Amino acid sequence: MNILIFCEHHQDKYEPVSLVYPDTMHRTLGSIFEGNNVRYATLDDINESITEEILADTDVMFWWGHHKHNDVPDEISELVAGAVMKGMGAVFLHSSHLAKPFRRLLGTSCTLRWQVTPDLSENLWVSAPYHPIAQGIPAVLNIPHEEMYGEPFDIPNAEDIVFMGWFSSGNVFRSGVTFKRGYGKIFYFQPGHEEYPVYHDEVIRKILSNAASWAKGDVRREGFDCPNGSGI
Repeated sequence: MNILIFCEHHQDKYEPVSLVYPDTMHRTLGSIFEGNNVRYATLDDINESITEEILADTDVMFWWGHHKHNDVPDEISELVAGAVMKGMGAVFLHSSHLAKPFRRLLGTSCTLRWQVTPDLSENLWVSAPYHPIAQGIPAVLNIPHEEMYGEPFDIPNAEDIVFMGWFSSGNVFRSGVTFKRGYGKIFYFQPGHEEYPVYHDEVIRKILSNAASWAKGDVRREGFDCPNGSGI
């Protein structure tokens, strides 16, 4: 597969994150896909690393964002959303529920309730054991430390709710949901707060590997015309 991983650049410069991911978060994510062609993009080089040509040659794009969503140019967001409509798979991670292309594709605010408390843990439950993303995943995974994301989560009805999260604060959340837009498949996955070693966990890595295999489309279209001219 051809994988493209986008991460905000702040993780390379913020010490608590560099301690958890000394090789950077995006390269830690990339190590999940050894044997595949993996490319990287950050805000520092977004106009050169996310182009129409690169997206056309991408099977699945992973997007991790935090608090710089508005720094992503609208033109890049439209390119990504359009590529999904044409058949590129997309996996949006953690705070990327507020990423421009995710909100563009889903058409809602994608807001939620959240809380950062160091002693919170999350139990991640498989709620759709039949789904390809859940294959080989235990019925429940305990994540010792995680940022709380809770309902209400303003998203459209999902194709499947693959994972439900229960936090030690008592909150629940649709932590892994799938959508289809045009010819593309979308997976949103909540775990991944940058100060915790979530992406080192072998079960989480298996989930993301499964997600890439599932999201990889079999059909790609050269165009997807809509009345507003945006491709959506």
